[in-house]
Amino acid sequence: MRSRVWGGTAAVVLGGLLAVGCGGGDRGRTDTADDGGGKAGNPVSGDHPVTVTDCAGARTTFSAAPEKIVTSNASGLELLLRLGAGDKVIGTGFPPGKGTLPGALDTEARKVTVLSRTVVPKEKLLGSGADLYIDTFAAMGGMGGGGMGDAPTEEEFTAAGIKHIYLKSTACAATAKKPVTDLSAVEADITTLGAVTGTSAKAKRLVAGMEAKVDAVRKAVGGTAPSERPTYFFFDYDAGTKQPTVVCNRQVAHAVITLAGARNVFADCDGDYRQVGWEDVIARNPDWIQLGVRDRGSEAANDKAFDEAERWLKSNAATKGLKAVRDNHFVRVGSERTTIAGVGNADTVQQIAKALYPGKVG
Repeated sequence: MRSRVWGGTAAVVLGGLLAVGCGGGDRGRTDTADDGGGKAGNPVSGDHPVTVTDCAGARTTFSAAPEKIVTSNASGLELLLRLGAGDKVIGTGFPPGKGTLPGALDTEARKVTVLSRTVVPKEKLLGSGADLYIDTFAAMGGMGGGGMGDAPTEEEFTAAGIKHIYLKSTACAATAKKPVTDLSAVEADITTLGAVTGTSAKAKRLVAGMEAKVDAVRKAVGGTAPSERPTYFFFDYDAGTKQPTVVCNRQVAHAVITLAGARNVFADCDGDYRQVGWEDVIARNPDWIQLGVRDRGSEAANDKAFDEAERWLKSNAATKGLKAVRDNHFVRVGSERTTIAGVGNADTVQQIAKALYPGKVG
């Protein structure tokens, strides 16, 4: 799987929540089984022990909140900052670019030690002193070439005293059994991290805020018949223009597009991402195109990038005749808030809906 970790970007089985991450087998943690007894069955309270599972059912138990956390990229880091657990983060890979996080979050993010601008090398991760590593993508270790080191095995994580969990909404996207049409997996990630870090109250508020925004859009545009909803193409400009990379129906962006009242033109693509030909995009002739550029760190720089993406579509022989291009139907919302799991996904739902349904969405 091609990692989406630019920009500098589990649900708990107990208590009826979803499982996180991908992988398999029992990891040999200090696991207290979910037998219906004790605090392990109530992770939402923030009490410990808390047990989380991955997609294959392997369990990881936390007898107490972790004190030293390393995140694989900016996605996990931002969630921890929003939960108020940023002081527990001792390092990150793929740090967020300066200015990409709002206000105080950006200031806090600047204080976190950058262990690598890309994938954290194996030796550095295992020797970091962390007691928890939060992995955004299950295939992260597959990027270990090019001098970045191999991914640690679960046995090596255990030997180093590091528990290893994933963000379900992104780590399990490629192998999900059905299309993702809501943000429940993202919300489960937030709920899980809240339970693990003892910040469940804040997690509950974050999830409630997301649900309120999405519900408002649903009330405004939910009555629109599926056949009348505009078709929509996420143009991943920064992934390269020679051969477009499209978001498929297991990617969180598909849920964002669907919730905003649009139809992803590649909704029939099973998986998270796929490379197609421009002839495939032309055949689907979208009503709207999102200019998916990655955050450059300032409004001015972002506007310049959006302009570049729009100019490319208008000048390229293969795309200038597309309906969306002819009608100037462009949505200027950055890639990270669309394709990477986070609180901002709900904001993107609102932004897209406002563009597509002017006057209906406040």
